[in-house]
Amino acid sequence: MTVFLVRHAKAGSRQRWDGPDDQRPLTKPGRAQADALAALLRDEGITKVVSSPYVRCRQTVEPLGEQLRLPVDLSDALAEGAPLREALRLLEKVSDENAVLCTHGDVMGDLLGHAERHGVVLGDTGIEKACTWVLDVEAGAVTAARYVSAPR
Repeated sequence: MTVFLVRHAKAGSRQRWDGPDDQRPLTKPGRAQADALAALLRDEGITKVVSSPYVRCRQTVEPLGEQLRLPVDLSDALAEGAPLREALRLLEKVSDENAVLCTHGDVMGDLLGHAERHGVVLGDTGIEKACTWVLDVEAGAVTAARYVSAPR
């Protein structure tokens, strides 16, 4: 199966945001990226959408969920600072369907690093906002990965 690992789209500046960081929303360019991601992924046979509970992640995949008429499930395993073991457990849990997982740069980097340490060749190491890694997953393990740059 295929898991589309998405980093959240552009959000407002941490330094200029005065609320709790988990409530920091997407910017106007970030909302445009979210719409472009929905267009990019809508024909991929996706049956599950899971997001970090952070607002910026939810807002990144909500347009896709709406187009596919799928709920956006929330998982702390995708939250900023989540332990790798939790993210791996979630990846295994969703590996029997085509799923989108929306997360943060640190969790994405941890998952990709784990895949690379286990023999997956990463031709690129990009993790910019709104990028997608297309992961081939068998029995809960990543067997191949392909990078798709962020929509502009």
